[in-house]
Amino acid sequence: MSALDHSAFISPEFLIRAATRVWEMTGAARLRQRVFVEEQRIFTGHDRDAIDQQALTLVAISTLAGEEAEVVGTVRIHESAQGIWWGSRLAVAAEYRRVGRLGAELIRLAVSTANGRGCVEFNAHVQEQNEALFRRLHWQRQGALDLHGVAHVHMQASLPHYPAFPEPAIGWTARARR
Repeated sequence: MSALDHSAFISPEFLIRAATRVWEMTGAARLRQRVFVEEQRIFTGHDRDAIDQQALTLVAISTLAGEEAEVVGTVRIHESAQGIWWGSRLAVAAEYRRVGRLGAELIRLAVSTANGRGCVEFNAHVQEQNEALFRRLHWQRQGALDLHGVAHVHMQASLPHYPAFPEPAIGWTARARR
């Protein structure tokens, strides 16, 4: 164990893209485990479900000296019916929640990717404490519900604010807030 404070080495840049490699998928699964099972205790054992079989996993990857380092954010998207898309399991590692706009960038990639695939409606069940973030990102509240014992709101994205992005595997680079 090192006494060195590693926070000084947090990169100002993050890669936002679809997970295409095994280590990215594994990192996203580990992050979800850490956030939803260990930290928030919403699930017991694991948070995987049938949606994982059809979902596209999107990730935020930290960099170190310009190289990919680790998955520090994730969200999954899936099409539930023709043109109807859902985002779920949005998670950002605790140590990166104050770094910048990783959650917002993942949401932008999620909706823009679906928009590039014929989306006519994009929904999410959002934990109540995150509603303000989604409102700032042009989402509207559709109702309230309880999922797994946690208060959620059904939110819907305003699609014109999310231009189609047909190549999520390429993604983009996001800079941390200074």
